[in-house]
Amino acid sequence: MQKYKHLFFDLDRTLWDFEKNSIEAFRIIFHKRSLSKFFPDFDQFITTYKMHNEKLWDLYKLGQIKKEELRDRRFLLTLNDFGNNDEALAHEIGDDYIELSPLQTILFPGTIETLEYLRPKYQMYIITNGFVEVQYKKLKNCGLDMYFDRVITSEAAKASKPKPEIFHFALSSANAKKIESLMIGDDLENDILGAKRYGFDQVFFNPDKKSHQENVTFEIESINDLQNIL
Repeated sequence: MQKYKHLFFDLDRTLWDFEKNSIEAFRIIFHKRSLSKFFPDFDQFITTYKMHNEKLWDLYKLGQIKKEELRDRRFLLTLNDFGNNDEALAHEIGDDYIELSPLQTILFPGTIETLEYLRPKYQMYIITNGFVEVQYKKLKNCGLDMYFDRVITSEAAKASKPKPEIFHFALSSANAKKIESLMIGDDLENDILGAKRYGFDQVFFNPDKKSHQENVTFEIESINDLQNIL
């Protein structure tokens, strides 16, 4: 068994339950901004938003749009689909989401117990494509900040996962060697194959049992399963 010293965790959809927390934040926003005036129901709002958000995040990761454009444009496009062109409202929804999302505290089952188990044995880090101001708040509000030595963001690295530059930046920041490092994340392309191509081992967190043909170092369905590996 490889002796690891450094564990690099993704945050969203790996430790912090992004889907559930986002839904909670958007329910508040939907009522606060009276969005029922424009959308048939909450589900239509969420479905439309997710479609635009995913497309814009792909462009952001490719460096084709800036963070500031992504933040508001995803909501403006969502409003546009239902006949509303209110840029001010889109900006307000964007501000609301940035404020409310990191206040939500739903973690995947077993997160705290597993981090308690790992903390005495390893140096641990977050490596994320998420926005700096949001990710730090999530960690603090969930009580996760105490477990991690450093948070490595795509903004600081000037590159997003799966680009090799962010993994190089992460290992350099941690003064870690590839052979001693392990990447843990839910995104097969960004987290797992990105780390694999850069040359260090990976744990694919796959709670939904998504089918794939990739050869990964480890694969788990629950965060608790890390205790069987490490």
